[in-house]
Amino acid sequence: MVWANFLHFYQPPTQKPYWVKRITDESYRPILRGMLEHPTARTTMNISAILVELWEQNGAEDVIDLVRQLLKGGQIELTGSAKYHPLLPMLPDEEIIRQIVLNSETHRRYFGDLFQPHGFFPPEMAFSRHVAELVAGQGFEWIIVDELSFKKEHAAVDYGVVYDVTGIPNFHIFFRERKMSYKILSGQLGTGALLAQSLGDRLKRDEYLLTAMDGETFGHHRPGMELLLFEVYKAPEFQTVLISELPKKFSRRAEVEPLPSTWALMEKDLERNEPFSRWQDSQNPIHVLQWQLTDLALGVVRRADQKDPGYPAVRTSLDRALHSDQYWWASAKPWWSLEMIERGAKELKDVVLVAPNASSAEREQADQLYRQIITQGFDWQREGIVEALARQEDEEMRQRTDEGLPKLPAVEIKKMIAGLEKEMALVANQQEFERAAQLRDRIKELRGYEHEA
Repeated sequence: MVWANFLHFYQPPTQKPYWVKRITDESYRPILRGMLEHPTARTTMNISAILVELWEQNGAEDVIDLVRQLLKGGQIELTGSAKYHPLLPMLPDEEIIRQIVLNSETHRRYFGDLFQPHGFFPPEMAFSRHVAELVAGQGFEWIIVDELSFKKEHAAVDYGVVYDVTGIPNFHIFFRERKMSYKILSGQLGTGALLAQSLGDRLKRDEYLLTAMDGETFGHHRPGMELLLFEVYKAPEFQTVLISELPKKFSRRAEVEPLPSTWALMEKDLERNEPFSRWQDSQNPIHVLQWQLTDLALGVVRRADQKDPGYPAVRTSLDRALHSDQYWWASAKPWWSLEMIERGAKELKDVVLVAPNASSAEREQADQLYRQIITQGFDWQREGIVEALARQEDEEMRQRTDEGLPKLPAVEIKKMIAGLEKEMALVANQQEFERAAQLRDRIKELRGYEHEA
């Protein structure tokens, strides 16, 4: 069995310098350095182009250089994507292509000919057939999507097969394995032996394991997981490969007609035909208002005179304002941030307010929508709607993540704890006490597993 792991690195264009620096210290830099220290480890990555610019703006040029070194050594490959992380299925064709081109142009500015993407990662893994057609038209050879995109009538994904999208010539589609991805990112499988145990008889088959996760999981969201990631990478049971190498290693082919999906998709979203509900839920009044404001800003800028001196600035403002975070944090399933909601709405409102061609009625409408979004957000908090939605979703996600959890061998748990204790002592000695406390809490969580073993 070979293992193709995919990591996604991203921060929104509005991210505060404090968080860019902190997440870089806790996740990005340790992961990239760890790759260099483990030369047999190979990973496919998406690094959003806006994040590379944020690294440069915040004094993290060394991280950009780490990416260059890994690209030169063939340990990583970078995929194409959309620069400012918008939800592609919701955008007009011209905006989708523009974001893809901006992403590639920015990467080539930093990495030159080292940036030779074969695959494509749609932000939020938000897939539709039309997006696949546009991506293939831009010269990409494959796209990565969630396993729930695979229609049930096709039975289950055969991970000994490389799939093509029906009707799109020479274009592969790879399905990330939900259960195994969740088990790794949740910390349930923190050593190679645990991962091998979880796979069971699959290890003997001619298959590939395809996992995909946010890079921030390792070290930022889950302190110490950046160390455990490389414990898994060192496992002798696996050969790590790049996703682009899979078509050469597996000759069997099949065609599929995938469903719209995201990597936050749940079965109930499919049942009510709202695959993008974390970002566009017809039952969420805040989402409805957000997309009315988005469509207003898009319409104003798309009909603007490109020769107008003020056009370039407005155009760039719209590019940045389309990031998916504002809708994600308005879902309350379970993620919620009124600050992110307000900032996103203000960005879109400001696009309309400064657009030279916007009418007074459009400017007034943008301001009204902005105020309605904020008012609705406060109402949801005040009335307990946010809390209720988040609690329900948290319970469902925990059930999904813990499904089929194997008993963890005590020896492996002890191995994970020992590594974390060593790291905790190191950061405490450096007076990074907040970090040490995070590691302490992670050790406490693992000790809970230890008692269950």
